[in-house]
Amino acid sequence: MNILLISSFLPYPLFTGGHIRLFNLIKLLSKKHSITLVCEKRESQKQNDVRELEKYCKIVRVIPRRKQWSMGNILKTGFSISPFLVTGHTSRLMKEEIKSLISQTQFDLIHIETSYVMQNLRSGKLGIPIVLVEHNIEYLVYKRFVDNMPLYLRPILYLDILKLKYWEERMWRKATKLIAVSESEKKIMSLEKKDVVVVPNGVDVNKYQISSIRQAQDKNRKEEKRVLFIGDFRWIQNRDALTQIILDIWPKLRAEVIPSLTEGLKLWVVGRKIPDSIKKLTRDKSIFFDENAPADTQLIYKNAYLLLAPINVGGGTSFKILEAMASGVPVITTRLGNAIGAQDNLEILVAHSPKDFVQRIIELFENKALYSKISTNARKLVEEKFNWDKIANDLNSVYESVVYA
Repeated sequence: MNILLISSFLPYPLFTGGHIRLFNLIKLLSKKHSITLVCEKRESQKQNDVRELEKYCKIVRVIPRRKQWSMGNILKTGFSISPFLVTGHTSRLMKEEIKSLISQTQFDLIHIETSYVMQNLRSGKLGIPIVLVEHNIEYLVYKRFVDNMPLYLRPILYLDILKLKYWEERMWRKATKLIAVSESEKKIMSLEKKDVVVVPNGVDVNKYQISSIRQAQDKNRKEEKRVLFIGDFRWIQNRDALTQIILDIWPKLRAEVIPSLTEGLKLWVVGRKIPDSIKKLTRDKSIFFDENAPADTQLIYKNAYLLLAPINVGGGTSFKILEAMASGVPVITTRLGNAIGAQDNLEILVAHSPKDFVQRIIELFENKALYSKISTNARKLVEEKFNWDKIANDLNSVYESVVYA
């Protein structure tokens, strides 16, 4: 097939889960299809990053990413029906580039990554099927964030949430086929669009392997045990989760854990530009803020004993959870964090409160059989359901269902 792929981001370097997902899918799907990529590029991304995509795409066209937080965008949003997120991703240059490419090339399919760039495609009567992929339900992510804002700001922000909800649902209905990344999001999308398909996020099961270092740590209980929290602190869900760990979970754990486990117990916080406001929340010397950990996360999981992911804001499927599971690192998360539907007490551990998190951590420390069971079963799960080859094949099946219908 000849595919036009329109994205709200250039998927390289592999900064975020969205970058990891789209880059891996392009890499695999390019073996079967000719891909033309039109995407926004941030100022920090360089020509070498574009060249990485040119290895797999027939054509790559990049459009400078406009600054989101500008007075122009705020005013435009205030005096239009467009939500703030859509206003920031509306680009005359992208519209012109897409129009030019469609006039010059016969495309079999248009693949759009995220609904908030769909306005740049003047669909009209193109006669080309459109597959829309949503990484999150953005208005719900936004709402969870606004719910914690000061009361005086909420009315204005809730109005923008309503505009964003209207926009997302409208784009879902316009797409020929709508793709969600989790079953929970599919249920919500299905209220507006029938036959939503789940194509989940994935992990490179060859790259991420169960670590002999971590297994050795388990055998010798006196070795340092690193409880890992890892995240991109530009996102509210990661700041929210870490704040909860520092204030509500870690102090309770330190107070309740038996003395023989206290020795060598560390909270290992990994991420770039960890906010000073979070660092100032604690003086606990057992908490280690690491802003210089390897960019290659497989090296991080090799030294982690378990992963904490108290996700209370956000959506989609967390890549850090999939990577930890592929590495045999047990994961403790919330119901919201368990978007992949892993089985509690078999493949993952689910906690509903800070007290639950403390109890589950202690269970893993004290119960070697439970630790081994979670580690082994989690690895099997990602091998079977969340490897990139399978996911690329699933997406290809969606393509064929709309092109050859």
